[in-house]
Amino acid sequence: MPSRRAITLIGAALVLLFGTALPAAADGPRPPAGKAAPIIGGYFVTDAPWAASIYRSGTFTCSGTIVAPTWVLTAAHCVGSGLTVRVGSVYQSRATTINVSDYQVAPKGDLALVHLASAHDTAYSQLADADPPVDSTNQICGWGRTSTNGPFSDQLKCADVRVTSTKCYDHRYGPAICTTKINGAAWSGDSGGPQRYNDKQVAVASTADGRSEQTYGSVAASRAWIRTVAGV
Repeated sequence: MPSRRAITLIGAALVLLFGTALPAAADGPRPPAGKAAPIIGGYFVTDAPWAASIYRSGTFTCSGTIVAPTWVLTAAHCVGSGLTVRVGSVYQSRATTINVSDYQVAPKGDLALVHLASAHDTAYSQLADADPPVDSTNQICGWGRTSTNGPFSDQLKCADVRVTSTKCYDHRYGPAICTTKINGAAWSGDSGGPQRYNDKQVAVASTADGRSEQTYGSVAASRAWIRTVAGV
């Protein structure tokens, strides 16, 4: 089975920047060795008002979701200096760029909240208070690569996945949800993107093997922190 990689989602350059080594987990599924994470397969999306893409120094880095007028939820390994966010379209090239004034990283788990410098009014991503059931069909979405070494997708893609465990660990050893491919899988550029179940976001993309398996940080596990920071 191929090793999983942190969907730092923009490739080897970020691996060199952020490092690759991860400590061993005490128990449970072990997080992958670090690297970048596309939706390979799946389907194109025409309506996702909550979708956001994360840029660093003008370069696409990760996916994310708008959860409140001035807050975007993404992965902790996606944030840093020089952030901007694009919103308002499922096509990155048609989206509106908004500057970022700050970001907050979850105390545990591969989640972060990016604070927008100006508010964006839309239908926000609704967040779940509980993990999805094992064996349930969920959806994952992002602007990642559409093949192993292919380009990032300009149009948002989603794919169906099956939950195999809710006792996993993400890139930062936080509680996570493991899934396996039904008709698509996550890869580079999908980090920070949502996993959705029953029209609510249950997790945030953290690691993937680029073929079938992915691990997403649990929203429910960080729900109190999200409420404190973003008020939702």
